[in-house]
Amino acid sequence: MATERHIESFLEMLSAERGAAKNTLEAYRRDLDDYAGFLDGRGRDADTADADDIRAWLSDLSKRGFAASSAARRLSAVKQMHRFLYSEGVRSEDPGASLNGPKRGRPLPKVLTIKEVDTLLAAAAEGTGDESRPPIERLRAARMTALLEILYATGLRVSELVTLPRSSARPGIQVLSIKGKGGRERLVPLTDVARRATAAYLDLLEGRNGRPSPHLFPALSESGHLTRQAFARDLKEVAIRAGLDPTRVSPHVLRHAFASHLLQNGADLRSVQQLLGHADVATTQIYTHVLDERLAGMVRDLHPLGDSE
Repeated sequence: MATERHIESFLEMLSAERGAAKNTLEAYRRDLDDYAGFLDGRGRDADTADADDIRAWLSDLSKRGFAASSAARRLSAVKQMHRFLYSEGVRSEDPGASLNGPKRGRPLPKVLTIKEVDTLLAAAAEGTGDESRPPIERLRAARMTALLEILYATGLRVSELVTLPRSSARPGIQVLSIKGKGGRERLVPLTDVARRATAAYLDLLEGRNGRPSPHLFPALSESGHLTRQAFARDLKEVAIRAGLDPTRVSPHVLRHAFASHLLQNGADLRSVQQLLGHADVATTQIYTHVLDERLAGMVRDLHPLGDSE
């Protein structure tokens, strides 16, 4: 079908020209496949679809219970594809050019307090030094401690964290060289605590028999390293042991905590942007809104006149 062919061409362009990551391409494909299925049901395709078809699809998304943010993301994918088809001369007009996405508020990121992060790290480290525990349990605890200490020390994306090479833990190394979204490279410093946690984990890992792995966090997965899903699942278990609501804890929340706590303690926005690997400082500015809400709440709750009208 024409639509399927155009989707493939568009995704190939995103990969080749924009360096889109595999996860990004898969997300675009899901959104565009949904659009293609809707068009097919109306006897239309990407060559013939007009603005009314796109509006009807958005209405259908709403009826299916999609949130405004999800619908807006899907519309963005469709508009980009139609813009691509127009720029390539496949179509003489761009049916999505005049369309605006559903209005949506920008949600503030979930953030843990410094005390909550300390509690989480302590729960992860429980038993790492207890030689009476089975070696596999000590190794799992040490791995989780290293993962969390590195994550909180650097603010890495979870995909960047689980794919770290073994070479990133060389003795004496003080910074990580990270290749992030769009192939952009950045240097991220490691804290002494993160280096010690990683060294302790490697001591236990090297004590096990097995073929050396090029990955810092090897696993019996297709990729050869710990998967994002497995890390997120194990992190929920640590959150429960720490007495925290597991729905508030995820690898991405630790990335948010890294950024928010830096800003809270006086770091400048541009530096945090570089550490996070954001292409646009506007993306990083969301964390300033988190601090603004905290300050407003502090005045409201603690100032003698905070509740006055």
